[in-house]
Amino acid sequence: MQKICLDNKVIFVTGAAGFIGSNLVMRLFKDVKGATIVGIDNMNDYYDVALKEYRLSELNKSVPEGTTWKFVKGDIADKVTIDRLFEECKFDVVVNLAAQAGVRYSITNPDAYIQSNMIGFYNILEACRHNAVEHLVYASSSSVYGGNKKVPFSTDDRVDNPVSLYAATKKSNELMAHCYSKLYDIPSTGLRFFTVYGPAGRPDMAYFGFTNKLMKGETIKIFNYGNCRRDFTFVDDIVEGIVRVMQGAPERKKGEDGLPIPPYAVYNIGGGQPENLLDFVQILQEELVRAGVLPEDYDFEAHKELVPMQPGDVPTTYADATALERDFGFTPKITLREGLRKFAEWYKEYYK
Repeated sequence: MQKICLDNKVIFVTGAAGFIGSNLVMRLFKDVKGATIVGIDNMNDYYDVALKEYRLSELNKSVPEGTTWKFVKGDIADKVTIDRLFEECKFDVVVNLAAQAGVRYSITNPDAYIQSNMIGFYNILEACRHNAVEHLVYASSSSVYGGNKKVPFSTDDRVDNPVSLYAATKKSNELMAHCYSKLYDIPSTGLRFFTVYGPAGRPDMAYFGFTNKLMKGETIKIFNYGNCRRDFTFVDDIVEGIVRVMQGAPERKKGEDGLPIPPYAVYNIGGGQPENLLDFVQILQEELVRAGVLPEDYDFEAHKELVPMQPGDVPTTYADATALERDFGFTPKITLREGLRKFAEWYKEYYK
């Protein structure tokens, strides 16, 4: 592994106003000395733009002395913008988190996924190719495992049967990155994230959507009659994993044929503790009451409905994160109760 010190580097974070992106930039502010950090985000209205603006304002007021922070409102699918930024800024490390997220939305709005996840990622790869980037780290997803029956999911498993277009685009990103690593010797690492949650997260995710509905006295739908298991991963754990991986690029080596062995790696980042959806809802409601988001006497049973599985969803996600622990000495640690408590407290504060 090639060690990279992030101090004084020029770092590019795409999707910087997004949930994971903004948390990553905040962490880099704290940990990295003398860096120039450039963020890009198209600020689209897939969910409430006010949340993206809130995250950005939190970043803008947290820039430490000695760090340069620049935000660009733009789209990674716009090749001219991306090429210009790489040319001007000479990025050392690139973290591509910009993507059209969400399994269900991909069923009704496929165009958005092709633009952002395919064309956008291609633009990033091309720019890395022409600008001698030291390390490209990019977001993949646990959804690439599809209906995989073998658990926990390992990066050694075959993932050739996606059950959503979203999953297919993420698998394609891994294939494209492998190809560019092989052809152009670009060190790249893909990270398969498992159900990320936390404060100021995405409102389309279950924990956030459930909370919004319960606040309005609406009924929440629990899919597959509650028989889903999810490997929930708190955002701080995801960010810890990203920061560690950024500092360890796959090594450039030559094979017996004299050609480069692709400096390419893929890791799972997941809690390794799948939780049953009904248990998850139970903890969420306890923490919402504790934080004062909902009253003590709230009748949860009257607001729950068990419904069948929906298209594109999978019954279980379960990460085998032993490779991440082996190579980077890290396994996600934050429990579901701790994480949902932080979310509930933030929710109370933000929507007060």
